[in-house]
Amino acid sequence: MHQAVEVSGLSKEFILTKNFNLFSRSSRKSILAIDNVFLEAKPGEVLSLIGPNGSGKTTLIKILACLIWPTRGVVRVMGYDALKNENRIKALIGLACSDERSFYWRLTLRENLYFFGALFNLSLSRIKKSIDELGAFLDLDESLDKRFQECSSGIKQRLVIARSLINDPKLIFMDEPFKNLDPLNAKKIMGYIKTKLVNEQGKTVLFITHNLKEAEEFSDRIAVMQQGKILKTGTLKELSAGADSCACSLENIYEKLLKPLNNC
Repeated sequence: MHQAVEVSGLSKEFILTKNFNLFSRSSRKSILAIDNVFLEAKPGEVLSLIGPNGSGKTTLIKILACLIWPTRGVVRVMGYDALKNENRIKALIGLACSDERSFYWRLTLRENLYFFGALFNLSLSRIKKSIDELGAFLDLDESLDKRFQECSSGIKQRLVIARSLINDPKLIFMDEPFKNLDPLNAKKIMGYIKTKLVNEQGKTVLFITHNLKEAEEFSDRIAVMQQGKILKTGTLKELSAGADSCACSLENIYEKLLKPLNNC
């Protein structure tokens, strides 16, 4: 059985230049956002990506979601080559981030979900069923017929999560999905995703967060990133191997892994 995500030798370089000259390589400047990354995500697990701002976490998710192309390396998602099977992959994934600009502000939440469901070629009956189910567990029932522009940031963020699940994806990418949610709502949604979607239905979640407590409670495995590289991947117990205590918290492990690089 194939892995949910398989990444080998992945690098992503962004070209940055003020005065671009097609015929002059000397005018080109670049940033290596992802640097020779190897990573696997197993079916039916939550794999969290943690690391400082600018460490490459969001860029990695965007490559896996087929939003940007890698510079080098092999990327396979649900068994499909990301460079050859972009449309197949997009049909199998859901993406939740903290960016709300892609919604239609004058449409209601329900209308937005119908629109995005239609992009997946879902039937009206299936979209309605998904909206009813997602509205219930995300506490959106009373807000579904409000215009997006009239809703609070917390309601908008719950709509982001609902949209990521509208097509019943096998693989869910979540980039700071609980950023605007209060702790109780965030914990409730995390519990539902972990119990119902991951443990019972075998879905895979790749989860980006800066909240180390959140990552510690939600994850099956954790990958620590810094400067475009993955420093270490494993369960909390595996990450703590070699630390002063096997009962080391993720915060202590994180600090120990990043400290050598910060002192360079």
